[in-house]
Amino acid sequence: MNMIDPIAHGAGTIVANRRKPNPYDVHVGARLRACRTLAGFSQERLGAAVSLSFQQIQKYEKGLNRIGASRLQQFAQILNVPPSYFFDGMPIDGAAQDTGDPLAAVAGDIAATSDNSPVSRRQALELVRYFGAIRDRNVREAIFKMVRTCSDVTDEAETEGGAA
Repeated sequence: MNMIDPIAHGAGTIVANRRKPNPYDVHVGARLRACRTLAGFSQERLGAAVSLSFQQIQKYEKGLNRIGASRLQQFAQILNVPPSYFFDGMPIDGAAQDTGDPLAAVAGDIAATSDNSPVSRRQALELVRYFGAIRDRNVREAIFKMVRTCSDVTDEAETEGGAA
């Protein structure tokens, strides 16, 4: 659905075509961005893999351009996820689905942060990717404890007397 907004310009009025992104396209684009970032792909690299510019990848990720089925299948193959990944957690009748997918949970937690800036989201996604690449279990555990201690999040298991 396109919305037409008149814009005053000099002596006359120009009609500009401004489309509000469809929430489903925004959701699929956000999932593409999260998956791309976690996989370590830049917009340029992903675009090159499917013969598109990085600007087109940006438009997909913002939900400004709709991703066709064949293109979505290409992204799924390149990023090594099933095509359904992009639809996980899709709001249906205003309620989000709980898919049990850790990436969906991460994306939801990032979206719920008070600082929802692009830098904050990117840092969080990169942190997850880098954390997953740490091979030493003791180092991972030490970093996890440090981040948990520094955060303002209260772990329900700890508050109920359980171990986290």
